Amino acid sequence: MASPRFLRPGGPSLIPALGVTQVFGYGTLFYAFTVLAPRMTADFGWAPEWTFGGFAIGLLLGGAVAPVTGGLIDRYGTRLVMTIGSALAGLSLFALAEARGIVSYTLAMVALQAVTTAVFYDAAFAALTQARGSQARRAISQLTLIGGFASTLFWPLTSSLLGMFDWRGVYRLYGLSQFLVCLPLHLFFLPGRVKRPVVAQAMDAATPAPQEPELAYLHGDARRRAFLLLALAFSLQGFVVSAMAVHMLALLQGFGLSAAVAVGIGAMLGPSQVAGRLVEMLFGRAVSPVTTAWVSGCLMPLGLALLLVGGSLPVVAGLFAIAFGISMGLSSIVRGTVPLQLFGPVGFGATMGKLSAPGLVIKAAAPLVFAVSLERGGVMLSTLLLIAFSALAAGALFLLARSR
Repeated sequence: MASPRFLRPGGPSLIPALGVTQVFGYGTLFYAFTVLAPRMTADFGWAPEWTFGGFAIGLLLGGAVAPVTGGLIDRYGTRLVMTIGSALAGLSLFALAEARGIVSYTLAMVALQAVTTAVFYDAAFAALTQARGSQARRAISQLTLIGGFASTLFWPLTSSLLGMFDWRGVYRLYGLSQFLVCLPLHLFFLPGRVKRPVVAQAMDAATPAPQEPELAYLHGDARRRAFLLLALAFSLQGFVVSAMAVHMLALLQGFGLSAAVAVGIGAMLGPSQVAGRLVEMLFGRAVSPVTTAWVSGCLMPLGLALLLVGGSLPVVAGLFAIAFGISMGLSSIVRGTVPLQLFGPVGFGATMGKLSAPGLVIKAAAPLVFAVSLERGGVMLSTLLLIAFSALAAGALFLLARSR
């Protein structure tokens, strides 16, 4: 029988509960679109640019609420915000399933992307920070270890469901999962409203943790410079990840791989993400988060370069998937641990929201821009674009590490 301590809000059950909701959240609200987009395009009877354009507008306008969501998290706690977010996510999926034209489709996409700011990693990292204070780094690593299976599970699951339902039926089923799975887990296991700064809670612990160098948080010009470098890196990596999340299978097939091989290589991303996160969880405490950030950032252009020079060979394409997946996995961790190290746990929700805001246009434009690039420029030029963006992001992270 589970102990009351394990089941209490914010207790040991917090990480597995959030892990399940992140898998369902990313799987239903993001990765499913990759599989369903061609069916949606055919059903609506318009060009693919309209499908990806609506998705891009949703990312842009919906993501604009990220700073507001972060402020609400700091004020009211993650339990209220993420529980309501799950309910709104379910309703948004239902609305998308009922869309009949460009206006209703775009409005549903905007609503869908707006609620992701209340249920995706940024909100989950805030929940862990509110529960663990400045000691949240290990918890963030453990959470992303679970969340890395979202694409691995939901790409094949969505493909299988398309054999039984049309795309509208799949989205209705996924909307129901938000009410039956994610909403109860957020309601019962997340910490409630934070009544005092999390730093004070950490200081009141029975056995205070030794003061670490990373607790010397940045202020003034140093804080602003670090924020700009971090926002730049997150924005550029967001473009690459957003473009690849939607178009990776098409890109791999563009290099001459069969559809079956492309799906198999795509499925390697999830385990590669998990492997990178597992290594970080086991050995990461000996390495500064900003060091992890720039090292993982370098793996992204390296993997894409492998794809550029040998993408027609399944073995080389597999090496790309491993390098790219490890980079993605570690970047999800450093997205939470680096701001925590540099800026501290107080106001963490608002900080995460502000970091997300500068990259909204870049991330939102990625699926549409990359679709046009693939169609008009081909796979080589499109891959070079991704290499350039990811290399610039790695450079910004390296400068950030050097400044520390």
